[in-house]
Amino acid sequence: MPQQSTGSEELFQKVPTRIIRMATVICMIAGIVAVFDFILFGTLLPRISESFGWSTSEALLVSTLVSVGTAIVLFTMGPLVDKIGRRKGMITTVLGTAVSSAASAAATGATSLVGVRAIGGLSLAEQSINATYLNELYNAAEDKRVTRNRGFVFSMVQTGWPLGALTAALFVAFLGAVLGIEDWRWIFLIATAPALLVAWWCRKLPETPQFLAQKVSRATAAQQKTKTQSFLIFRRPYLKTTLFLGSAWMFNWMSIQTFSVLGTTVLETGKGFSATNSLLMVAASNLVAVLGYLAHGWLGDRFDRRKVIAVGWLIAAALFTAMLLGPNNTVFVLVTYMTGLFFLLGPYATMLVYQSEAYPTECRATGGAFAFAMSQPGAILGGLFLTIVTAAGLNYTMAALVVGSGACLISGIIMISARTHRKSPSMVASGPPEEEKDLLTAPAK
Repeated sequence: MPQQSTGSEELFQKVPTRIIRMATVICMIAGIVAVFDFILFGTLLPRISESFGWSTSEALLVSTLVSVGTAIVLFTMGPLVDKIGRRKGMITTVLGTAVSSAASAAATGATSLVGVRAIGGLSLAEQSINATYLNELYNAAEDKRVTRNRGFVFSMVQTGWPLGALTAALFVAFLGAVLGIEDWRWIFLIATAPALLVAWWCRKLPETPQFLAQKVSRATAAQQKTKTQSFLIFRRPYLKTTLFLGSAWMFNWMSIQTFSVLGTTVLETGKGFSATNSLLMVAASNLVAVLGYLAHGWLGDRFDRRKVIAVGWLIAAALFTAMLLGPNNTVFVLVTYMTGLFFLLGPYATMLVYQSEAYPTECRATGGAFAFAMSQPGAILGGLFLTIVTAAGLNYTMAALVVGSGACLISGIIMISARTHRKSPSMVASGPPEEEKDLLTAPAK
């Protein structure tokens, strides 16, 4: 195991408030742009399928293969960022988003599209690196209020997910309705510009003092003899945390695949609403999800983050169950669906802070990226199980109940059994202090 730090907060220079504000704004915009690119592919998939003459099953296969490629990219980015630094990692992921958009415009078929959209996995990787970077920065803030309330501050950044998704939909609608641009290739090409701009802007970001301290520590002879960061997350005292986080992400993304990604399908096929009403309900619900991030970020600063996440997902499972089994009344479905997404998506603002507290500096990005990457197997399994259950003869309502609500329930139970981590761990040098190590190895309270 790496040498343990003393836990002294004087081991690194405090980050001024103006730097905190600048980094928060840049990272929020970077998050919006990254999600924008990720969602843009799903939004344009029907047009892409039509241009290549794919059947529905072929389009779904391409989407699944893209998810596989995305997961591979996510798995590799964590160890890389633990080596090159958080700042360079942010620049790399946003620049990769621009490359993915530009290359998508030049795709000639399924194989090339899968390849270039796998690069788009950097869009998702940005979310994990964003969390690692900002939580280290917030923990080193000279303003103690930022450190105490970093969950809520980060939740404002995390609202970039629904805002990015909404921006992608509005972007496509604007280009088509106002500018008359319907060709999906031109849409991808135009989308390259904001990513390039944000990548250039990310150059203004400072490196975190924790990584700089770790870089100095890594240069010592003793540190050079330690194991590769990539394997630390699979060794004690971090193994249980890694397994629980990875499985929680996987199961919960099965639920997200059901109720968020395929939300319109649930409302149309499962509850009998029209396509227009379903789209309006999904849009309204995603705006409510923004409040979910802020609420759970605030709660996570005041209570055990693990319990906040678990309770949120258990409530979401109950609400989606009620929506599916309840009446097809518009008000009832809208209320249960909106509040369901509030409790399904909102806990991720706390989840990303929680997992940043779970690992020491030398493997923090690796651990966070691994957990985040498990979302893609969850998305794949969610779609696969929905197909299997419906093929077995169950209607879509029951399929969504078994796969979506069931997986959400399991993810909540997993988080109840996970470890409790200190609220404000010392994120300096090469690891947590000895007393924090004891907390990491202790059973859940």
